[in-house]
Amino acid sequence: MTELLFRDDAYLRSCEARVTAITERGGVVTDRTVFYATGGGQPGDNGRIELADGQQIEIATTVYGEDRSQIVHVPAEGSALPAVGDTVVLHLDWERRYRLMRVHTALHLLSVVLPFPVTGGQIGEGEGRLDFDIPEAALDKDEIAAKVNEIAGADHAVTSDWITDEELLARPEMVKTMSVKPPMGSGRVRLIRIGDVDLQPCGGTHVGQTAEIGPLDVTKIEKKGRQNRRVRIKLAD
Repeated sequence: MTELLFRDDAYLRSCEARVTAITERGGVVTDRTVFYATGGGQPGDNGRIELADGQQIEIATTVYGEDRSQIVHVPAEGSALPAVGDTVVLHLDWERRYRLMRVHTALHLLSVVLPFPVTGGQIGEGEGRLDFDIPEAALDKDEIAAKVNEIAGADHAVTSDWITDEELLARPEMVKTMSVKPPMGSGRVRLIRIGDVDLQPCGGTHVGQTAEIGPLDVTKIEKKGRQNRRVRIKLAD
């Protein structure tokens, strides 16, 4: 199994690790990592692996292995590979990751401002979107942005906790997403709490305080079907 260091500290930018496997397609598996693997609408991290001799291997993306117990770092095409057993240092592309963290946290706040079932979502570098199951209604971009910015500006702490599978099953209202279900089966599920305004299961990475999100804009609201509304946000900077 790969130890997921980002779950306990999303601000770790690097870590020492041991190479435990090389996949058939040339992916690098390590015993621990700071790299987030693609999932839940958040793209996998990229960065580089530093070998003992100083050689750098560029990592294009990060994905889960077949049984999801391991994380696979996917090198850029044509890269040299480390050997199993090598001790390496993993370095995140931190600027990209931090933008993803800010957007991801902002989308949690968007789901507070628009308390409707979430039918889909996507997190990008500086922008993102959520799809909502909303009855016919007029949505105002500026009003939504103002409410999200107000909550973010209050600088709520963003913390994590854990709940058992049984506890989550007993509280189905905590799950806002209709299409993506929380990963269950290991006995516990990670929760993300934003002050006293939001609590929901989520495995992604987030900022530690909502003020770190900074100002954002709602750039577009699209009608995707009779009741589906897509709301797009973008960090102002």
